[in-house]
Amino acid sequence: MNQDLCYCDGRGGLDRKAPTVSRRGFLAGAIGALGLSSALGEIVVDPNRSRNDVLVVVFLRGGADGLSLVAPYAEDNYYRARPTLAVRKPGREANTLLDLNGFFGLNPALSALMPYYEDKSMAIVHATGSLDESRSHFEAMSAMERGRARATDGEGGGWLARHLAVTPGASSPFRAVAFDAMLPESLTGASSAMAIENIDSFRLQNDEDQAYRKALAALYAEGGDPFAKSGRETLRLLDVLREKGASTPETRTGVTYAENGFAQALRQVSFLIKQDIGLEIACVSSYGWDTHVAQGTNEGWLPTLLRDLGNGLDAFMKDLGPETKRVTVVVQTEFGRRVDENSGFGTDHGRGGALFALGAGVQGGKVFGEWPGLSKEILEGPGDLPVTTDYRNVLAEVLERRLGNQQTAQVFPNHRLQPIGIIA
Repeated sequence: MNQDLCYCDGRGGLDRKAPTVSRRGFLAGAIGALGLSSALGEIVVDPNRSRNDVLVVVFLRGGADGLSLVAPYAEDNYYRARPTLAVRKPGREANTLLDLNGFFGLNPALSALMPYYEDKSMAIVHATGSLDESRSHFEAMSAMERGRARATDGEGGGWLARHLAVTPGASSPFRAVAFDAMLPESLTGASSAMAIENIDSFRLQNDEDQAYRKALAALYAEGGDPFAKSGRETLRLLDVLREKGASTPETRTGVTYAENGFAQALRQVSFLIKQDIGLEIACVSSYGWDTHVAQGTNEGWLPTLLRDLGNGLDAFMKDLGPETKRVTVVVQTEFGRRVDENSGFGTDHGRGGALFALGAGVQGGKVFGEWPGLSKEILEGPGDLPVTTDYRNVLAEVLERRLGNQQTAQVFPNHRLQPIGIIA
């Protein structure tokens, strides 16, 4: 491993940054400590309003190996570079790539996603990423989550926060939710975003004390000031969540979520979408993609992560049922990994990676992007797949065509957007 390029914590994951909190990010804690959040705006839970489209952003933190997720099996250089880690060409045997288009193959550990590619509701963008060349997890993530070319570009604030600022939406505390211990940088600066690890934490401290609830209801029963309105609407939303079983959300018949954090976060996202209480943006992180050693091919570290990813997304889409028509999922990572495997049977930090888009509006059944090839004279720096599609072009297209944002130049400043046709 090239230690000069490694910004890892030594555990195959990442050290989490100090929490970044928005005005509404402290909502759950404020409710627990004070009864209600004085910073909460008026909540709208109107069963008769038109149902909004929803964007779910899944971030694979650690730098997922795009060449293992979607392998260029028709290129001999792939097998030369990875004598141990290359996945076998498509065939009838087990643990072989699933053919996508005669050139690329989907990792068999992601087999749960193959039906979505086949029915044209999932697309892939290869050799994508930012222009940040640091190969540092935190710098590359910062650039991508702030919607910038590089970590050093521009001011703070996240791309999703800017999207929320320039688009009208429901004044619900659930307009933008990150299912994590902290708010991701993509939502920093948003006035309507919060981080929660579990919906059940969104409750009163003395939730079972009926006298306490009645006292609060009486306290906020009258008055036209913003605080009184917030109090009434907050109590109403809490009742909605209680009635719908937020702590143990029901799933559609036949759908089972695995007992891992990623799958359970998606289960809660599905619950909020189905209840239609104003969710527009959901952020879910998957950790542990920094596979420097013992990456694995058919079994082991990476295949386990891939199965969790594929099975989690499959359960999520099935659980949504008819709601899938208004939900678009984007799966991204801060960078791909080195083309050559290293001496530890893993891969080091690289550049170009793979992005997945799934769900409503996706022009699926295709692998998008200009493929540069893996010949030595093409590779960048110490031997990395170049970035040929700027990630911002994909995200901007999703915002414009799915969420109705016509001001994406403000979301991604100083960037000339070039749609690639991935969204109808």
